[in-house]
Amino acid sequence: MVEIKTDAALDAMREAGRVVAQALAAAREAAAVGVRLRELDEAARAVLDKAGAASPFLGYQPSFAPTPFPAVLCASVNDAVAHGIPDDYRLRDGDLVSIDCGAELDGWTGDAAVSFIVGTARPADVELIAATRRALDAGIAAAVVGHRIGDISHAIGSAARAARCGMPADFGGHGIGRRMHEDPHVPGRGRPGRGFPLRHGLALAIEPMLMAGGSDTYRTDADGWTLRTVDGSRAAHIEHTIAVTEQGPRVLTLL
Repeated sequence: MVEIKTDAALDAMREAGRVVAQALAAAREAAAVGVRLRELDEAARAVLDKAGAASPFLGYQPSFAPTPFPAVLCASVNDAVAHGIPDDYRLRDGDLVSIDCGAELDGWTGDAAVSFIVGTARPADVELIAATRRALDAGIAAAVVGHRIGDISHAIGSAARAARCGMPADFGGHGIGRRMHEDPHVPGRGRPGRGFPLRHGLALAIEPMLMAGGSDTYRTDADGWTLRTVDGSRAAHIEHTIAVTEQGPRVLTLL
């Protein structure tokens, strides 16, 4: 069932989204050569605690996961596409890091992700992150009243294919609101003019995950969470929670 939000609900989601943006900024600021991934989680956790927000990630256990997620953010490095568990891995010069974080505030949820490079950047990684940003921007631009979910998916997929990147076949964006994952599903590829119609008040998390090797296949680590490219190529993941409005797409997870 798809819930259409009131304008007041979207304003409340904007406040949750602001906390998410602050948590992501804190995690990114903490990231440096030699810093452990769990320290990024601690930085984000401090932001959530200060805001009086809860984490929709901590303790989350979807059907595919063997154990509840143990952190407030996902930290995925280099060939990890998404869902990486923050551990004692120390960041190295040139690492490509994707951080995904959420917040629950006053009954409403925000969800966003960023990708960045620690230290010296490889040109290919810079372009991969830029391509992922282009795919996100294309998806957001298609999120207008009168379009359908397929228009968003087609825009994301077209941008990814233009960059010769793959996307994990089983994962994509989603509805969001009172819970982190709601209907409808937002695939990373699709046909324009198909799927759920976009109406004022529909809130979506749009999150392209691009894999530089070009394949759509992935593997899952023994932890049951971390998704990795099968060819060892690098991956990037960028996400915003947005609202479809009569005035155009409204990004809810900005600072």
